[in-house]
Amino acid sequence: MKFQLLKKSFLGLSACALIFTACSKDENVDQIEQKSDLERAKEYAEEIGYHPDDIMIDNFMLPDGTKEERIFIEDDIALAPTDFYALAPIDAMPAVDDLAKQYRTNNLVTGSNRTIDIIGYTGGSNALTSTQRTALQWAVNNYNRLSGVSLTFRLTFGTDYQSKDMVIYRNPNNAGAGGSAGFPSNGRPNKFVQLYRGMDSYDTNTNEHVITHEIGHSVGFRHTDYFSRASCGQNTNEGSAGVGAIRVSGTPSGYDANSIMLACFGQGEDGEFGANDITALQAMY
Repeated sequence: MKFQLLKKSFLGLSACALIFTACSKDENVDQIEQKSDLERAKEYAEEIGYHPDDIMIDNFMLPDGTKEERIFIEDDIALAPTDFYALAPIDAMPAVDDLAKQYRTNNLVTGSNRTIDIIGYTGGSNALTSTQRTALQWAVNNYNRLSGVSLTFRLTFGTDYQSKDMVIYRNPNNAGAGGSAGFPSNGRPNKFVQLYRGMDSYDTNTNEHVITHEIGHSVGFRHTDYFSRASCGQNTNEGSAGVGAIRVSGTPSGYDANSIMLACFGQGEDGEFGANDITALQAMY
């Protein structure tokens, strides 16, 4: 990243790419199979419009400490392999003059699923910190106070997450700054939203920003700058990548520095929606 080109130093919403820096010379059978799975995922990613270098396979920690394999894309998107391989090939990319609006996936929260029961996890090492619990409350309040949006969040705190629509929890094994989530499927929001341990050192507003961002993915937002990742100091197009990158009507063209759905965030975020994020949510829901 060329930080000197930006007005502030940005941190990726996920730093999980940093942990894949070395491997043992003596690969065992499991490692060879993992490598084969990764090669397959990279090949499929290229078919549907992602850059293969942006694909990683890692264990995804659930709130109770158990782990499941996930395919990580776009830094902060974690999909189960079955969901990843269900992604359709991309459509034609939008024209350059259409870029820089808010974007959504093909799948949204539908039907009776508009009331979303969300729980902040409070058990063991995966428990949200006190700061993060406050940040989650602020984020939910921001969503619920929007007029003209049919989604409603009902927030509780505890450990009984199985019946909930969405659970926000801390991953103590990832020292990065940011978090991860998935996209809606079958008309329901993404369920699991992680905050990485590196967020422990950030204030309430910045945690609010990351939580709001990951909830945004969970209800269907793509990155506002998916076409360039300019907020990260990059010039990389994430592609529509099988989940769609549909321009939301009513959001203006031009780089939106105030969007909460930018791919990367900076220190000192205020955690609030930008005006165009609100317009997009009103159009989506």
